[in-house]
Amino acid sequence: MLRIADGWKDFAVLATGDGYKLERWGEYLLLRPDPQVIWSAQRDLFAYPGLDAVYRRSDKGGGAWEYKRPLPKAWNIGYKELTFKVMPMGFKHTGLFPEQAVNWEQTGAIVRRAVQAGRRAKVLNLFAYTGGASVALAKAGAEVTHVDAAKGMVERAGENARLSGIEKGIRYIVDDCKKFVARELRRGNTYDAIVMDPPSYGRGPGGEMWKIETELFPFVRMCAQLLSAEPLFFLINSYTTGLQPTVLSNILTLALGSSGGRVEAYEVGLPTQEGIPLPCGAGGLYIYD
Repeated sequence: MLRIADGWKDFAVLATGDGYKLERWGEYLLLRPDPQVIWSAQRDLFAYPGLDAVYRRSDKGGGAWEYKRPLPKAWNIGYKELTFKVMPMGFKHTGLFPEQAVNWEQTGAIVRRAVQAGRRAKVLNLFAYTGGASVALAKAGAEVTHVDAAKGMVERAGENARLSGIEKGIRYIVDDCKKFVARELRRGNTYDAIVMDPPSYGRGPGGEMWKIETELFPFVRMCAQLLSAEPLFFLINSYTTGLQPTVLSNILTLALGSSGGRVEAYEVGLPTQEGIPLPCGAGGLYIYD
């Protein structure tokens, strides 16, 4: 199953091909590499009218932005009632993953129903980056704890929350996610929902190593112990190439399968103006009905 984030007005994928995707972020056009795009371009994307910047990879690793004209350091784009700050960053990022709107919509709806029913909606967002999910869930009425090892990304999450009119409801933590979860278990704290967006590889603030193939399953089992007596959902999102939705489904089923919920596993993607979907990763959602 492929779920398409088709509710954007300030963002669009205009064209794809030859390892690149051409995107409109507000009024600016950016051309960025995408490893999923292994088909040929239908036109010369580097000569696209109005192109503002290109991220070019280096043969030595990494890469850099090449600007066709001066751009603001950062600008805002909106998704429904949410507002986010975007900017060209290192390693081709802009600080936002638009395809995640499919998860914001579904988990936000779960939170809203719970809050309307008078239930608690305390959410733990791990590897939380610039806070797309944190902002969306807080806007829906959740009490969110936002955890990421990168201080700059956590600060950006706070900016996004304020841009979206959220002044309270999110607690920001700069920490290694595994260490934070271990401390929460010792404290006896619980959460009604958990969201995680684990990297393929990573290092914590103290040099802690993370490799998704060996760390994800035991970490999910560890996090499952934080769930409250009346949980709402557990969401795993992954951009790791080759990590299929069925893998996420299996992990959630084995870690949470006896706790009375159901699993939905799917690809997430974006529509393109070429009429083809752009795949952007996988999601696994365990829902407690």
